[in-house]
Amino acid sequence: MAYDIIIRDGKIITGIGGPWIYADVGIKDGLIAKVGYLGKEEAEKTIDASGKFVSPGFIDIHNHSDLSILVYPAAENYLMQGVTTIVIGNCGFSAAPISPKNIEPYKSYWSQLVPGLPVEFTWRTFSEYLKTVEKAKPAVNIVPLVAQGTVRIAVKGLEPGKASKEELDEMKELVREAMEAGAFGMSTGLIYPPGSFTSTDEIVELAKVVAEYKGIYASHIRGESYNLLNAVKEAIEIGERSGVSVEISHHKAAGRDNWGLVKKTLEMMEEARRKGIDVTCDVYPYTAGMTMLSATLPRWVHEGGIGKLLERLRDHECRKKIVEYIEKEVKTWENIVKLAGWDGIVISYSEKCKECEGKSIAEISREKNKNPYDTLFDVLIMDEAKTTMVIHHMAEEDVITVIKHPLSMICSDSWLVPPKGKPHPRFYGTFPRVIKRYVKELGVLRLEEAIMKMTAMPAQKLKLNNRGIIAPGFKADIVIFDYNRIEDKATYDNPRAYPTGIDYVIVNGVIAVEEGKVTGKRAGEVVRKR
Repeated sequence: MAYDIIIRDGKIITGIGGPWIYADVGIKDGLIAKVGYLGKEEAEKTIDASGKFVSPGFIDIHNHSDLSILVYPAAENYLMQGVTTIVIGNCGFSAAPISPKNIEPYKSYWSQLVPGLPVEFTWRTFSEYLKTVEKAKPAVNIVPLVAQGTVRIAVKGLEPGKASKEELDEMKELVREAMEAGAFGMSTGLIYPPGSFTSTDEIVELAKVVAEYKGIYASHIRGESYNLLNAVKEAIEIGERSGVSVEISHHKAAGRDNWGLVKKTLEMMEEARRKGIDVTCDVYPYTAGMTMLSATLPRWVHEGGIGKLLERLRDHECRKKIVEYIEKEVKTWENIVKLAGWDGIVISYSEKCKECEGKSIAEISREKNKNPYDTLFDVLIMDEAKTTMVIHHMAEEDVITVIKHPLSMICSDSWLVPPKGKPHPRFYGTFPRVIKRYVKELGVLRLEEAIMKMTAMPAQKLKLNNRGIIAPGFKADIVIFDYNRIEDKATYDNPRAYPTGIDYVIVNGVIAVEEGKVTGKRAGEVVRKR
């Protein structure tokens, strides 16, 4: 048998957690054809992996490239990390379905999350969106989730309040259409409107539809700080009442007062599993997060959409009410101002204040001789709320606790980025950082455990039955890396630095990275759940 590619003499990490083995890997027609000694077998391309590790391609289980994949399908910041598959539609935001009657609040919401993307919204249904992604010819595999927030916007816009029976039935039908089109599950973002306007009962009804298709429920839970325990309890309850498989997104405890609570939440997940509730979590290997700057504002400020939000910020009396609410209601919502402090809120992208990028609200306020609240409000008004921030509010000890736990897997919580702004370093360094920091430096994970959390575990969770493992018959998504050289180079000050040590990345049997350089070949697939 003549192979397309033979990888010779590598240290094979299969992805399932066992010790690595010396072997060759033969690839044919996009699949792994053989793992073992291939001797004198021939191939069109032979890769010498002597002294290097060969693992399944990394799967990013929590990603936000729904729109950016259409603009930057080459996906270089993921390929260079060894990522071959990304799971999109997280935190309650998916690119479909779109209702013509509510397209404006939909557009304005995406403009906050991923600002500055020149995307024309030509699709309406989930199926049409997936076909649009296929036409873009992505370099990585795309695994889609449908988002509860997007579904609710399609039916109810950004208005708060309980959905009527008719509205809920319409939402359920949209979720069903997405699952039929190939979605792997549904996500929520319960600190963001309209997720924050949504009751547990409403989510359970939608999750029941997802459960019929054996999909997952991925949730940015209703609170990651003072409400963390109740929020995890709610996620578990949704799993128990609906029968859906639960994934708690980017699990953390935000704010010094809450550090250490992840020990309790992980115990809660373990107890739930003993009761037969399928719950797991994912985590990124950093102590800072990133989201929209508008997330600093109370929930009621978001009611009615971006236009209303900006009206409120321009109103002097309303500004006073917002300040009073943030100062007074410290523990009743995700109060980022109090959790991180003004020094911990750093502007990562601003359309109109480029000199603000990479600076904290405290630093900008000192430079402009302004009150920090006025700085916050003025930047949001200036950018029409299209501003993103990096938030420093976590503890390294908590990251270690979650990352080494058997129920956690690795995510980046990022997206394909344009060549501007100062994004979080996780956009460029997440997966190599896990190996460099938590395997090599701290020793809290074995290498094989770390690889399993990036490959077989997310594949198993999603029921990606032919990816995430190096074995015959599986898709040839493969990474070859040098353990001695693998290192994340991206920092908060210099976030756009590619990692080192990732020598080859193969996507569906096609070499996408060769000798540390992107080849330009785009062999990714839009994967549909069947």
